[in-house]
Amino acid sequence: MPKPGKNVRRAAVSALRAWAKGHAYADSLIERHAERNHLSTQDRALFKAILMGVLRNRSLLDYWIGLFRKGKLDPETRDVLRVGFFQLLILKIPDHAAIYETVECARKPVQGLINAVLRKAAHCRMRLLRELPEVELATQFSHPHWMWKRWKKLFGKENAVALMDWNNCPAETFFRPNLLNPPPEGSPEPESAQAAADTGHYYITDPSTAHAPEMLAPQPGEIVLDACAAPGGKAIHLAGLMQNEGRLVCTDSNEKRLPRLLENLERCGVTIAETDTHDWSQPAPEKWHGYFDAILLDVPCSNTGVLRRRVDARWRLQKIDIENLTVIQNDILEQALVCLKPGGRLVYSTCSIDPEENIDLVTAFAEKHGLVIEKSEQILPFKHNTDGAFAALLIPMQNTAS
Repeated sequence: MPKPGKNVRRAAVSALRAWAKGHAYADSLIERHAERNHLSTQDRALFKAILMGVLRNRSLLDYWIGLFRKGKLDPETRDVLRVGFFQLLILKIPDHAAIYETVECARKPVQGLINAVLRKAAHCRMRLLRELPEVELATQFSHPHWMWKRWKKLFGKENAVALMDWNNCPAETFFRPNLLNPPPEGSPEPESAQAAADTGHYYITDPSTAHAPEMLAPQPGEIVLDACAAPGGKAIHLAGLMQNEGRLVCTDSNEKRLPRLLENLERCGVTIAETDTHDWSQPAPEKWHGYFDAILLDVPCSNTGVLRRRVDARWRLQKIDIENLTVIQNDILEQALVCLKPGGRLVYSTCSIDPEENIDLVTAFAEKHGLVIEKSEQILPFKHNTDGAFAALLIPMQNTAS
């Protein structure tokens, strides 16, 4: 049986290789590779820290590697070195464990190279850390250069740096009390996600996710649509605000996400919800035309407000993706609008901090369709100390005239 330490590093390298080949998102790789390598609870925690830490600090790790190894490296050897450098310089694991166990998980032909590079890095650790403030900011905080330049232009240098720093911090876990099944008065918050799930008194979500449902302000007895509902955090909050009275239609474009959505709704005591599969970039069924009192559109977006949670998204996202997403977002607005009752209201929301996906898009849409933006809110991590999000309340112009 391989040594536990070796298993952790090998699992991290294996997961990084799978991620680089586009097989899965980082979060989904954790469970798969932890089980495959038979990791204990303690080793699983270290494995997760290494995997997520390497992805968060990828550019910086590559910069450090380049100081000690000139020339090309094959992708697997580079990932092994990233794992080693992360342990030595960021996790600050003792040299003997970080170096020996990392070398052991590499292929035999490159073990000598990896051992030499990691030992040089360990010897120069203090100098590397001392010189860190002199490293170019996009590299220092491991964000794509185009993203750093975009944020610096939008928010200013100081806020852009604060945003990158925020994204590199592990995300906190927040437990929101379930309005339909509130925790007993004076009871402490659960210590784990599993404890929260067992009781149904809480569900796990960032505070930023409450803004859109509360802006929609659904009333008991109304017919409400949550158009992009999975995994259900906003739907649960909507049902709570409705006091479980009325009708809540929850749709998602991917049928495979509906079982988890249903499970979350049932666990939290939601009895007014029904689920359906629909891609809202396509025309809605005629039965829904003019049917809903209120619609929540939490649309697919760039995720730029939640990069501390979606650790690998910064490396997947390209500048052109934002332009492509705005086309989809506008299509969803077009198709959903025909489903609103006369006098109804619609909230458009994203977990993006980019104006193109947010205020710019809804302003143009409102002008085109004779709508009024009654309220809008842009949540920014460096300003509000939560995940980034946007929400805008749109109502027909005649509503305001009355």
